[in-house]
Amino acid sequence: MRVTHLGHSCLLVEIGGERILIDPGTFTPGFEDLRDLSAVVVTHQHPDHLDPGRVPALVRANAGVRVLCDPGSAEVLAGVGVEASTHNGATTLGAVTITPVGEVHALIHEDLPRIPNVGVVLRAEGEPNLFHPGDAVDQDPGAVDVVAFPLNAPWQRSRELTGFLRRLNPRTAVPIHDGLLNERGRALYLRQAAELGGTDTEIRDLAGRGATDLSGH
Repeated sequence: MRVTHLGHSCLLVEIGGERILIDPGTFTPGFEDLRDLSAVVVTHQHPDHLDPGRVPALVRANAGVRVLCDPGSAEVLAGVGVEASTHNGATTLGAVTITPVGEVHALIHEDLPRIPNVGVVLRAEGEPNLFHPGDAVDQDPGAVDVVAFPLNAPWQRSRELTGFLRRLNPRTAVPIHDGLLNERGRALYLRQAAELGGTDTEIRDLAGRGATDLSGH
């Protein structure tokens, strides 16, 4: 498995012979230039996870790509002419199984309505599996090898970040959702994740590193 952190919460995951793009949002530059994608997966409709301005061109440029998302994102995509499928249990894509996890976005504020948020676990035989939670840290994905974890968010306290990592305690954790942080703030949260997170977890910061092989993790 190879993972590329394209920016904020957007990951390109190459697993089981498939190329799966997760959460192409407005904070992420350049994703519209990707080709040979098997699937685009969206966890929820917030613009930093779903850019309705650029996703239609991405879909048109990748013939046969499947678009899989939560119900709220399906409505947004229908409004810009993109046909998407909502999760109805696990989805098989070649040798890869995409399993939905969770249903609701984390609470931002009592005065704001909560929207759907569906995280995903990607699995392929003989490779590590990967969990992308979107914007929630209360899901139960089961045993996972690689977890993409939100580094900073308006809806998350630092103890929720470290508690999430402690609870799942994966072998590898990849920071995402970092688009609101400057360099010093990012370093602070990364240090907390490493020192206060899962006891068996290695933090792998993939920002700016290109495609990274996590097959041994």
